[in-house]
Amino acid sequence: MGDSKAVPIKEMPLGLDTTTEEEYALQSKLLQEFTSIPSIDKAWTFKSDDGIGSQAMFSISQPNLLANKRRKSILSTHIFKDNNSSVNFRWSPFPVEMTGVSTIVPSPSGSKLFVVRNPESESPSQFEIWGSSQLEKEFHIPQTVHGSVYTDGWFEGISWNFDETLVAYVAEEPSPSKPTFNDLGYKKGGSTDKDCSSWKGQGDWEEEWGETYAGKRQPALFVININSGEVRPVKGIKKSLSVGQVVWAPSAKDMHQYLVFVGWSSDTRKLGIKYCYNRPCALYAVKSPIYMSEANELELKDSSTEDVPVFNLTQQISSAFFPRFSPDGKCLVFLSARSSVDSGAHSATDSLHRIDWSTDVTLWPSAKIVDVIPVVMSAEDGHLPGLYCSSFLSNPWLSDGCTMIISSFWRSSQVILAVNVLSMEVLRISPAESNFSWNVLTLDGDNIVAVSSSPVNVPQIKYGCIVEKKTKAAAWSWLDVSSSIYKCSEKVRSLLSSLQFSIMEIPVKDVSDSLTKGASKPFEAIFVSSNSKKSDACDPLIVILHGGPHSVSLTSFSKSSAFLSSIGFSLLIVNYRGSLGFGEEALQSLPGKVGQQDVNDVLTAIDHVIDKGLASPSKITVLGGSHGGFLTTHLIGQAPDKFVAAAVRNPVCNLALMVGTTDIPDWCYVEACGSKGKDIFSEAPSADYLTLFHSKSPISHLSKVKTPTLFLLGAQDLRVPVSNGLQYARALREKGGEVKVIVFPNDVHEIGRPQSDFESFLNIGVWFRKYCQ
Repeated sequence: MGDSKAVPIKEMPLGLDTTTEEEYALQSKLLQEFTSIPSIDKAWTFKSDDGIGSQAMFSISQPNLLANKRRKSILSTHIFKDNNSSVNFRWSPFPVEMTGVSTIVPSPSGSKLFVVRNPESESPSQFEIWGSSQLEKEFHIPQTVHGSVYTDGWFEGISWNFDETLVAYVAEEPSPSKPTFNDLGYKKGGSTDKDCSSWKGQGDWEEEWGETYAGKRQPALFVININSGEVRPVKGIKKSLSVGQVVWAPSAKDMHQYLVFVGWSSDTRKLGIKYCYNRPCALYAVKSPIYMSEANELELKDSSTEDVPVFNLTQQISSAFFPRFSPDGKCLVFLSARSSVDSGAHSATDSLHRIDWSTDVTLWPSAKIVDVIPVVMSAEDGHLPGLYCSSFLSNPWLSDGCTMIISSFWRSSQVILAVNVLSMEVLRISPAESNFSWNVLTLDGDNIVAVSSSPVNVPQIKYGCIVEKKTKAAAWSWLDVSSSIYKCSEKVRSLLSSLQFSIMEIPVKDVSDSLTKGASKPFEAIFVSSNSKKSDACDPLIVILHGGPHSVSLTSFSKSSAFLSSIGFSLLIVNYRGSLGFGEEALQSLPGKVGQQDVNDVLTAIDHVIDKGLASPSKITVLGGSHGGFLTTHLIGQAPDKFVAAAVRNPVCNLALMVGTTDIPDWCYVEACGSKGKDIFSEAPSADYLTLFHSKSPISHLSKVKTPTLFLLGAQDLRVPVSNGLQYARALREKGGEVKVIVFPNDVHEIGRPQSDFESFLNIGVWFRKYCQ
């Protein structure tokens, strides 16, 4: 027989034909170019050693697809401000990668840097104290003292005291000892981890704080002396209180130092807290485990034998968080989500408050809470629609000591506000004529380092300066800053330059007398389209729906949305009534009407762009995640002939199933029943409520669905467990519907791991192109 070489048979990936594979290859290359655009996570400024200008440090992250992690780095710059019309940022030539670093926190003077490296296993937490040129101290804190330090942005709190000798922080309380067994049965007294002749049981199950907090039981408060490395837990705090967001209270000389922190009570069940501001919380003050010795040196004091009082500072209000002391220490300012707590809505309009701070601790519990910015019910056009903050700067104060700089949602955009906490004056200081979104990164004295972006413009660093300081409404000048941080490929720049966006006002359809004034006002949608129409034909449309439902889609840059608009789609991004940023009346109009009011708003927005000739009724697709997936699956059931394709990420499809499996069962009651749902919520819903939940769910319209639907599901999702999407997808497939399902085994609700996010939006792009040919 003659020689013959076996020709390998080319295997196609599961579910792909040749055409689809080519589309995958084409789109994936472009998606990688969008994905690689970095983001700025945080920024800090410092005084220069030479007294000329200032220095800044930017924490940057970028997806590392191969490692399936985010790569973190630090980039430094010198800032030279010549006048109010010129600023120069002199960047260091390269960023420095921060391998293994969980978070960094500069000291108030900028002379020290506290670095946290959380362990990935049972190893100790690692703390480093850096000076200007070298590592000064390094400490390893064993798991017997505490677990990982919280760097989640919510419980997270790392705070230097004023003389920079102590750091207070929030970490996981040590795990309770577990029962030990060996060949003789139960072993009294337990065992060491190195004992090979025994094994550990599980012990009692403990509640966790739900989505993204798997394995986290109890955030607790600790203080470390950075000279000795000694760590002490803060005593006196009840076990039923989870703590976070700690800051040091101002203290007079030779007085005890106190810590102010946020506490969330959980006497019975810990309901999910991620994205849920309706969990009651308060500000507390407690004595630090420290005293001044005769040698006038700081010492850590073991207060286990004495009764340490813990003061509730905000008993008069149901929610208080993000505590910030004014520079002079005379007032304590905090944000409140009381409208969310009181109504049961998972997020709502915030309010800002002030307590005049006293050095007399006996006055703290009875201190008057002053409203700085109250909850706005319904604002007139052009006026503050309400306060909607997702974070505060660690130091948000201008040099007058009473003006805070904060970012807040303003309808479909994010803006920068200057808030005088004494006069209660609120000014919008980012450009009022701009539809872009603006976010403050840090302050440089009385100047602001911010970032501005739009759906078709990559973020750009801006430098804000007060031009007319003496006038009542000080004018601000915003200077462009040259930076390569947001560098993207020429192809991406070219594609983005061919796009445009606008904010559309959509009148409410069928306004009735029962609607409040705020709920009767137009809602908004962001429309992204090509700026060069080559023919009379419209580009296919993707309707994008945010989750929540009490969230908002902003006019900021989104890499995934920019990718979808760059492959030939127009985008209609709808902020239906119930979204943040539009006042409390509009927001509270939705609970009890989900699957009806929000669905009708989306259909009204679609008809609006069709009537304007901006979209073809034969080429409409719809995309949503979480509650956006709830809306998407409702739409393809209630309007079965309107959409040629749909895609959902961890969708809510069946409230009757979700209520028994989610970390937020109370959400099901509130959104289905209205604010009364907060009071009737039960872990054991009656048959009547299960019937109501089913009737409000997309699965009740399943028999009418014709639309090919892509499901993207995270198997570790505690918010909308994977069973919800799978049940709907299986039922749809059972009745002959066209369905594609991708399950990401290690992803939670967000599906945010770099590889999963990439594969999600690649499949969305390919799926929609397939049905819009």
